[in-house]
Amino acid sequence: MTACLAIGAVALQLASGDFTLRWTHSVEHVTWEETWNVGADTLRLDRSRIKGSGAGMEPAPDATWQDGWWVSPGHLNVPALTLAASGATTSGWTLCADGDCRTLGTASGLPVTLSPCDAVSQIP
Repeated sequence: MTACLAIGAVALQLASGDFTLRWTHSVEHVTWEETWNVGADTLRLDRSRIKGSGAGMEPAPDATWQDGWWVSPGHLNVPALTLAASGATTSGWTLCADGDCRTLGTASGLPVTLSPCDAVSQIP
């Protein structure tokens, strides 16, 4: 089964239906990763992993410590994710899917919205 992820105006076909977002926290400078599943009209957070905590990035109450990461199962379904690019962070977001990674939002600019392709027309 394939899924389609809209990244701004670009459509990305995903063989697995899953993607991972990874970034470095702007204040704590630790890595955060989230694995998402693309549904017909929502994105479902399947898992988050955090290398540390502090400054608004505390692990979820049900997080467990695994191999140097705080790991939490996902508890979130959203129609879209909006990634704001301030240009003030150490890096953008790395989006990985089907063995390929690309970087988003490394420079200051307009936000990038991620959503299921079928839901694009429903986003205001």
